[in-house]
Amino acid sequence: MPDKKTMKTILLVDDESAWLKTMKAILQSKSIKVVTAETGEDALSQLSQKKKPDLILCDVRMPVMNGYDFFLKAKELPKIGKVPFVFMSNFDDFDARNVAKRLGADDYVTKPLSIEEANTLVTELLTRFSKKTLSLSNSK
Repeated sequence: MPDKKTMKTILLVDDESAWLKTMKAILQSKSIKVVTAETGEDALSQLSQKKKPDLILCDVRMPVMNGYDFFLKAKELPKIGKVPFVFMSNFDDFDARNVAKRLGADDYVTKPLSIEEANTLVTELLTRFSKKTLSLSNSK
């Protein structure tokens, strides 16, 4: 089990509380720290108060502040600008994927995910983005 300094942190943003609880349990079983938010506003508050996450997973369709609006506001925060950001949606929609790509999101995944798919996805994303971060820091 990793210590608190090496433990990865994921910010999970979704207005479906049952989905948040399920994903949190799955990810914590893999020794990943999970911070949750049910609204974009709550997520922005979490980002300003807590340690920078290693990955942000965010639903696209949420009331008040949708995922795209949250993405744009989060990326304005200096410590969050380079954090990998992945959109999630119940809809595998070409237009939504296109918007996410145009905005600069790192990926877009369709939910729901099985426990195995969630484990594989998060492990793959954290590995991919930690390698990307390493290669960026080595090229300086």
